[in-house]
Amino acid sequence: MKHTGRHWLGYSLVVMTAVALTACADAPAGPARQAALAAGDAAGTFSRFPDLTGCEQLAAPEGSVLDLRAFAIGVQIYQWTGSTWNFVAPSATLYADEGLHGQVATHFGGPTWESNSGSRVVGTVLQRCTPDATAIQWLSLSAVPTGAGIFAHTTFIQRLYTVGGLAPSTPGTTVGEIAQVPYTAQYFFYKVPGAGK
Repeated sequence: MKHTGRHWLGYSLVVMTAVALTACADAPAGPARQAALAAGDAAGTFSRFPDLTGCEQLAAPEGSVLDLRAFAIGVQIYQWTGSTWNFVAPSATLYADEGLHGQVATHFGGPTWESNSGSRVVGTVLQRCTPDATAIQWLSLSAVPTGAGIFAHTTFIQRLYTVGGLAPSTPGTTVGEIAQVPYTAQYFFYKVPGAGK
């Protein structure tokens, strides 16, 4: 199966569920969030894993449950050293759907994701995969959350279905020059049921 930035699985149900999660992000244990999670689980949304054909090493740990799926658009930031482009940080906004409706979080250096309610999760890269040489790699990351909100129990993250974002192919003109390269991706946030409660 070819993976592209427009390969959005289970679009409609994920949109409705992610919007519901965003709406109740300030009350992660409240009835609205529980109802959204229950609806997702009943339909298989949060228990169904993404297609990792060719990148099986990125699979979530056994027992993990998909808690949130978000659609990101932003830039990968690079700096010219005089001989190469060094990666600096990402800068992106995460949304509830492919049409970029319902902002869920922001993404920046760390790598860090911060929800609209203020909860944060910081990732550490575990595995990489390159299913498309024209785009940044797919990643799996361990995760450490802080604060209450949609990321409160996140333990594992995947960056998948990437488009763009590679360092410039041409040299910079001055040392310290910054390049911001557009990219899109889907981020999958997992939790382990019962953990952190």
